[in-house]
Amino acid sequence: MKKLCALLSKDEDELFEDIKGSFKKKITQWNYFVNWQKVLTNIEPIEKELNILNFLIGKDNLETEFIRLALEYPTIVKAIPILLAIRGGSLEILIDTKQFLYRNFDFKKKQFSESEATAFSEFIINTGLGALLRDKKIKNLVDYATGVEVGLDSNARKNRGGSLMEALVEEFVSETCKTLGLSYMPQATAKKIKETWDLQINVDKSSRIIDFAINTSNKLYFIEVNFYGGGGSKLKSTAMEYVKMCEYWNNQDIEFIWITDGAGWLSTLKPLREYFDKCNYLLNLEMLRTGCLTEILK
Repeated sequence: MKKLCALLSKDEDELFEDIKGSFKKKITQWNYFVNWQKVLTNIEPIEKELNILNFLIGKDNLETEFIRLALEYPTIVKAIPILLAIRGGSLEILIDTKQFLYRNFDFKKKQFSESEATAFSEFIINTGLGALLRDKKIKNLVDYATGVEVGLDSNARKNRGGSLMEALVEEFVSETCKTLGLSYMPQATAKKIKETWDLQINVDKSSRIIDFAINTSNKLYFIEVNFYGGGGSKLKSTAMEYVKMCEYWNNQDIEFIWITDGAGWLSTLKPLREYFDKCNYLLNLEMLRTGCLTEILK
C-alpha cells in the first residue's frame, strides 16, 4: 500500500487503522426493502387470471367450480404457482409414497381435458389453497399474490446490498471523473473496453466483469466494490482472490483499486491486512467521501 501511503502522507499502520476505524455499519437506502417495479412486473401478466380465480372465493363446491372455470378459462392455471410462492412452469408431485408414483402439472397448458382439469382441481385442494379460498381466508388474489411477490423479493435483499454499494460508489466515481475530465465504464468487459477505448486487455476468464473501469490519459484503473455487514469465510476468500486479481492487472500495467466497507471486516481483519500489505489501493466509503479517489486519479 506504499503508493497510497505516500499519496496520503501516512505510514502503513496509521492508514490501516484509519480504514479499520471508519467502516460503515449500514448502507441501507430507501430502495433496499422492496423492488416494487419487479413485483408489479411479475403480477401484471397474471392479473387477469388472478381476478378470474377470485370467483372461487367462498364457494362451498370449490372443486367442481374450479373444473368448470379451468375448462372455460384454461390460462388460469398459470397463476397458480405464485399462490404457493414458487417459480416455474411445471411441478412434479410425489402422489404415492408406496409405489413412488409422480404426477406432473404443466402450468403453461392452454387447453385441458376434463380429467386434466380435475387433476388441477385436486392440486388446489391438496396444497391447501382450496381451504383458504373456500373459507374466505383470502379476500383478493391479486392483493395476495402481490404480497407473495414482496416476500419472494425479500430473498434478493442480500444481492441488493451489493448493488446498493455499487450505486453508492458510482456516485463518487462519476463525480470524480466529471471533475477530472476522465471517462469511466460500469460493468466493464474486455470487449467493451476494446470497442469504447480501443485498448486491448487480457482477462483470466471470458465472463470477467469489472465493476468500474476508468481511463486516464496514460493508464487504466479497475475498481471492484463490495460491502459486508456481517462476517464469515466469504470475506477471507474475497481478500485472497483480490490479491491475485491485483497482481494479474498490475502485470498488464493496470492499477487495481478495491473499495470495500462494512462492519463485517472488523471480525476478519487478517486477510484484509494481507491484501493491504501486498497491493497498492484499498479504499472505503469514508475515503471516497474525503476525496481519496480524486487524489489517486489526478
